[in-house]
Amino acid sequence: MKVMLIHPPSGSKHMDTIYMHEPLALEYLGAGLKLDNHEVSIIDARLEQDYEAVLRSDKPQIVGLTGFTNQLTIVKEMASRIKGIDPSIFIIVGGHHATVKPEDFNVKDIDLVVRGEGVTALSEILQCIESNKPFDSILGLGIPGAEMYLTPPRPHPNLDNLPIPDRSLTIKYRKNYCEEWMKPLASIRTSLGCTNRCTYCALWALTDGKYLVRKPELIIEELQSIEEPNVFFCDDESMCDWQRMDKLADLIIESGIKKKYYLYARVDTILKHPNLLAKWKDIGLAQVFIGFESFTNKYLNDLKKNITIEQQYKAAKVLNDLKISIAGSFMVDPSYTREEFDGLISHIRSLKVDVVICSILTPLPGTQLYESKKAELITDKPETYDFLHTVLPTKLPLEQFYSEFARLYMKATPLLTSLKYIQKYEKGSKLRTGLDFIKTIKIIKNNYRSY
Repeated sequence: MKVMLIHPPSGSKHMDTIYMHEPLALEYLGAGLKLDNHEVSIIDARLEQDYEAVLRSDKPQIVGLTGFTNQLTIVKEMASRIKGIDPSIFIIVGGHHATVKPEDFNVKDIDLVVRGEGVTALSEILQCIESNKPFDSILGLGIPGAEMYLTPPRPHPNLDNLPIPDRSLTIKYRKNYCEEWMKPLASIRTSLGCTNRCTYCALWALTDGKYLVRKPELIIEELQSIEEPNVFFCDDESMCDWQRMDKLADLIIESGIKKKYYLYARVDTILKHPNLLAKWKDIGLAQVFIGFESFTNKYLNDLKKNITIEQQYKAAKVLNDLKISIAGSFMVDPSYTREEFDGLISHIRSLKVDVVICSILTPLPGTQLYESKKAELITDKPETYDFLHTVLPTKLPLEQFYSEFARLYMKATPLLTSLKYIQKYEKGSKLRTGLDFIKTIKIIKNNYRSY
């Protein structure tokens, strides 16, 4: 069958130019479908100027859409447009939001919803379509109707049994994949899930609390097929299984692979295994993304982060001593006062991180935080679940809250310091980065108008 997989835009063209990771999930799906001898294409609607024109030209029988919570409205609108072009196209929706709240896609233009891992599910769906059989025997589906019918959950498969993502399907877009100055950038998944239980995170729940890993030998095989010089480990947390990562480092050395690596690691993991970080530094580890999240132990405890402020400073010192760049992630609680914004600014600067990523604490569907806070939500707009809007009431007036959030971005890391750092990675990028920074600040300050 002829299948088109579409990655939707995020709703912010500006942010799409700064954070543009390849649609790895769709590349997995495409690889699985090609093994079944289906004809597959991927459209990245963040980059494709007119996906509808491509659709009219290619005439697929099946269209697959994916999306996060903030893309819910976008995905439903795309499904409506696609049906308007050709009502016979069978539309399947999957992805994060479809997994945690499938009933949100119970609309007339969507034919089927996939919850959880989609490679095997999509293969089984197409077999049913070809043989004109019902779908209710397939695990992990949401079948639209007067009320959505949910088939039993699908257990997540062994990651080693999944195919290697087919990156040839995104060849026309690959030069655009980046994260700020990391360009060109490829993504790879070596594990899934996390051993921790943070209240704001749904990722550990999606694997039923299990930490799933791939064999290092299979990761090496995939790394050897990647042409990009920069590789982002899009794991939920790469270093949980430190022995696996130690073996992977040995295999990278043996294979002679030369790339720059970027990965996530928890504060406590870094403190437990500083020698492993040093080993990875020697083979190309350029940057570690750390979820510091807050500036007081009270907030960290409320989030069940299971780290302390003292540990934060020690972990930052480990990486600074190794000269590994730190991208620090921090969350703003909507209840912050101006004094607490000041406290967070001071804390971030004293940690000496290279890149600051600030977001607003957001109770995403599928998290413990959502269940405890859903009665307090101040908006039902899916697009506000982008971590740059608050969906919870603020202590400060909304306009003042966003002014403080913008000030946090401006003050947490001196702009000149950031530009000097980025210049090391991409010549001639200072002006572009400065303009992007200013535009981001303006967007944040005006976000109060979204209500």
